[in-house]
Amino acid sequence: MFLEQFPGNGRMNGWIEVVCGSMFSGKTEELIRRLKRAQFANQKLLLFKPIIDDRYSEENVVSHQGSSLKAIAVNDSREILQIWTNEMVVAIDEAQFFDEGIVEACNILASKGVRVILAGLDMDYLGEPFGPMPKLLAIAEYVTKVHAICVSCGNLAQFSHRTAIEKEQVLVGATEKYKPLCRTCFNINQLEIK
Repeated sequence: MFLEQFPGNGRMNGWIEVVCGSMFSGKTEELIRRLKRAQFANQKLLLFKPIIDDRYSEENVVSHQGSSLKAIAVNDSREILQIWTNEMVVAIDEAQFFDEGIVEACNILASKGVRVILAGLDMDYLGEPFGPMPKLLAIAEYVTKVHAICVSCGNLAQFSHRTAIEKEQVLVGATEKYKPLCRTCFNINQLEIK
C-alpha cells in the first residue's frame, strides 16, 4: 500500500507518484482518493485528463465506481504546463494516452516543488508497455501497482483483455470492450485469438 510521505523542515520538494495497473483495478478511484485528501488539507490542485477520454463525462474524471472530480480535458502535455499557475498538486488521469512530452512536463513540475500524481494503464491490450508509462514509472519516486480480479478464475488480474474486434492500440472503452484477466487466463485468451 502507498504510504504518503512528505518532506520535513518546511522544504518545498516536489515528487512524482504513479498509480498503474489494468482496467478495473481502481487506478482512478485511488487518484481521486488522494486528491480528496489534498482538497481536505486546502492544497490547491489541478486535475487533467486527455480530451479523448469522454466515456463518462467531458468535464470530470470519473471512476468505474462512480467517484468523480472536476477536471480539465487537454489535447497534449504542453497544455498542462500552460495552464498550471503554481498549484501544489497536479494530477493526470489516463496518462498512457498522453504524448511522450508528459515525462518532461512531470519532471518540470516536480522540480518546481509540485506533487505530481498520475494514473494510467501500464500495459495495452496485448500486454505491451503502453505509451509514456514505462518512462513515467522510471522517473517516479513512488509507484503503486493496483490489481483487478480476473473475471475468468478469480485470481489477481494485471492484464486488460480486449473483447472488441478493433486492433488499434488506443480504444477508449469500459466493460463493453475490456475484461481484466490474470496472466494464465490472458495467455489462454491470446492463444485462442491467434
